[in-house]
Amino acid sequence: MPFIVKNTTLPGLFDLVSPHSCRGCGCLGTVLCECCKNNILMHRDKNGLNSKSKNLPPIYVVDKRNGILERLINDYKYYSVRDLAQPLAGLIDEILPKDLPKDSVVVPLPTASNHVRARGLDHTYLIAKNLSKLRDYKLRRIILRNKNTVQVGAGRIARIAQAEQAYDLNPRIPIDPEKTYVLLDDVWTTGASIKAGIKILKKAGAQKIIVALLAYS
Repeated sequence: MPFIVKNTTLPGLFDLVSPHSCRGCGCLGTVLCECCKNNILMHRDKNGLNSKSKNLPPIYVVDKRNGILERLINDYKYYSVRDLAQPLAGLIDEILPKDLPKDSVVVPLPTASNHVRARGLDHTYLIAKNLSKLRDYKLRRIILRNKNTVQVGAGRIARIAQAEQAYDLNPRIPIDPEKTYVLLDDVWTTGASIKAGIKILKKAGAQKIIVALLAYS
């Protein structure tokens, strides 16, 4: 998918007229109605990443990036519709195991700072923040972004090389090997970013890791 330059003019005008309309069916009052939310969850592909996630921690993903879910992600990520952070976190909450330990820690995979400036939000962090509130988990920025490596539009080999250089451990936050760490990102494309994040957490001493994703493509 090519990089989408932020353009808030049309979405901004639309939100002035109808700030809370469902991205799935257009009904007023919410950015994602219960009917469309249930439709996503009922028809999701639970096995889409199985063939790609061998030798990795458990991976929980909402669905393939298409349909309503793709519209939600695009509006949130590229057009800065901040109200979508909560329902997107709610979708992840629904697909994660209900019996995760209460002292689990949500770890957002950091967004490049130039993307944060361009979009006006740190999309992964906001979803992680909402998820931590829904589950009453701790939220910790354990993984830091080294530089503004842009992966959108890059090929698989380039993405893997970039991801290996893009992240580092936050030395101010200790890792507790007894705790479960929920590594969160938005979309699995090649898996390079997630694999790099897992590697950092394991190297720091994390023994219990799961991955939470909105979509794969």
